[in-house]
Amino acid sequence: MIFTMNSQDLLEGLNTVTRALSARSPKQILEGILMTAAGDRVKMTCTDGSLVIECTNAASIKEEGQAVLPGRLFTELIRKMPAGDVNISVTDNRTAVIRCMKNRSSLAIMNADEYPEIQNLQSGTVVKIPQNKLRDMISRVVFAIATDESRQILTGSLLEVSRNEARLVALDGFRLAMQKLFQPFELPEGIDVVRAIIPGKVMNELSRILPEDDAFCTMLFDKNRMQCTFGNIRLTSGLLAGEYIDYRRILPTDFKTEACANRINVQDAIDRASLMAREGKNNLIKMSFHDGILKITSNAELGDVEEEMDASLNGEPIDIAFNARYITDVIRNVSDENLCMKFNSNISPCVVVPENGDDFIYLILPVRVFQ
Repeated sequence: MIFTMNSQDLLEGLNTVTRALSARSPKQILEGILMTAAGDRVKMTCTDGSLVIECTNAASIKEEGQAVLPGRLFTELIRKMPAGDVNISVTDNRTAVIRCMKNRSSLAIMNADEYPEIQNLQSGTVVKIPQNKLRDMISRVVFAIATDESRQILTGSLLEVSRNEARLVALDGFRLAMQKLFQPFELPEGIDVVRAIIPGKVMNELSRILPEDDAFCTMLFDKNRMQCTFGNIRLTSGLLAGEYIDYRRILPTDFKTEACANRINVQDAIDRASLMAREGKNNLIKMSFHDGILKITSNAELGDVEEEMDASLNGEPIDIAFNARYITDVIRNVSDENLCMKFNSNISPCVVVPENGDDFIYLILPVRVFQ
C-alpha cells in the first residue's frame, strides 16, 4: 500500500475515527486504525467492537492495499507533521514508512486480516435530519443520560420520529430532557413512528463530529443497529434493546404555579450560589417565588449567598430546593431570553418549558428540605 494525502485531511480523518477507540481494549488489533487504499480514496476505520467510525478522503494512490497502524501513536505523529503532503508506504507486513517533506518515521503495523469485518447496514428505515439541528438536539439532552449501568436502558437516549416531528429524550431518574424538531419526515408506508434507543457514548460522539451545517445526516435503522452517514463520515453502532420508560406518563399536564425570570440573570445567580452550595453537605440551592420576586439562596459552614431578581408569578407562591448541578445543567441548555418554570408543590417535579412554542421540555426533581 502506497498513497499520498494532504496532512490536514489525514489528521482531520484520524481525529474523527479515533473517537471510536476504547481506552483499554482486550484485543490489541482494536487499538489500531485500519487504513484501506483503493481507487482514488483512502478509508480510515476504527472500532471498539460496538461503535464503528469510518472516514473516507481523496488521495493519490500508487499501490492499493490495507494496513492496521497503532491508532493513537499514528495520530499524534501526524499531528506533529508540518503542513503539506504525507506519503505512507507499506512494502511488507511489518512496517509503515511515513514521509512528510524532510521528515521520515516508521511504525510497526498489525495484520489487516485480523481486523474485525465491518458489517454495514444494507436495509432498514431511513430518517434524514439536518446535521446542525441533530447536533443541537443531542447537545441539549446528553447531560440527562444515565451513567449508572444498573438501569442500562437509561444509559441511552430515545429517538422518536413521526411524519411531522422528531423527539430526542434522555432521563436518569433525577431529571428529564426532551428536544423536539418540527418538520416533515418521509417514513416507509405502514410505519407511523420510528423508535430507537441510542447508547449515550454514541450520542456524545455524534454531537462532537456532526458538522455545523444544514446538510442532511442520513440515519438508517434496522432492529438492532444504526448507521449514520454525513459528508465523508459513516458511524455504525448497536442499539440498546428493550422498552424505554414511558416518559409521557412522567410529565405533569396541570400546574398550580408558573413563574418566569430573565434566564441570564437566573443562570448567573445560580452559578454564584453554586460556589457556596458545593461547600455545603448537600449541594443545595433554594429558590423562592413570592410577590414578583425570585430569591435564590445557598449556604454552607463557610458562609451563604442570597440574590433577588424580578420574576413574574402566576398562581401560588412556592419555596423549592434543587441539587445545584441538576438545575445548572438544565438552565445552561435553555437559550430563550426568559426561563419559565412550572410547579405543583415543592416535592413534585419542576418542569421547564419555552415561553412560547413547544421545542423543549426539561423536568427536574426537587430535594425535600426539612425545616
